[in-house]
Amino acid sequence: MSTLWRFVVAAAFILLGLFAIVEPTVAGLAAAVLVGWLLLFSGVAHIVGAFFLERHGWSRLWTVLLGVLYVIGGAYFVTHPLMGLGTLTLFLAAILIMEAAVRLMIYMRLRREGASGWLVVNALVTLFLGVMIWSQWPASAIWAIGMMVGVNLLMTGLFRLMPSLIRPVGTRPF
Repeated sequence: MSTLWRFVVAAAFILLGLFAIVEPTVAGLAAAVLVGWLLLFSGVAHIVGAFFLERHGWSRLWTVLLGVLYVIGGAYFVTHPLMGLGTLTLFLAAILIMEAAVRLMIYMRLRREGASGWLVVNALVTLFLGVMIWSQWPASAIWAIGMMVGVNLLMTGLFRLMPSLIRPVGTRPF
């Protein structure tokens, strides 16, 4: 890929990330709707796959039931994106709190290793974010997912931009 296209892609990620940070509700709702559609398609794939791939009746039944659950969840997210966003936000808070606990357990195992203190810092920041999102729920549903998506897009754009700016001496940028 040419340097110009790398720059264009990086700029697109950065702009999308900034938009999501400025408008976290819009980004969060878009994420909830996207998750809804993904669940719907996954549910249909489970149901179709049950009839073509599963050999045993009990296996087919459970796969169809799983597919139906996916379809119901997906339909819920697509038709009620704000409620879906609230659900995703609670899930995010729970994941962050569990991640912090795991990081602390890893630290306990590796505390004698060099730079293991960074595991504690990571765990504390992650725990702080999880508790903050959880304690401010349902208000945090308005901003949390969209902000996380925005920061991710912004960092992806910066990650893609930096190699485009660093070039060997004597070469032209574009």
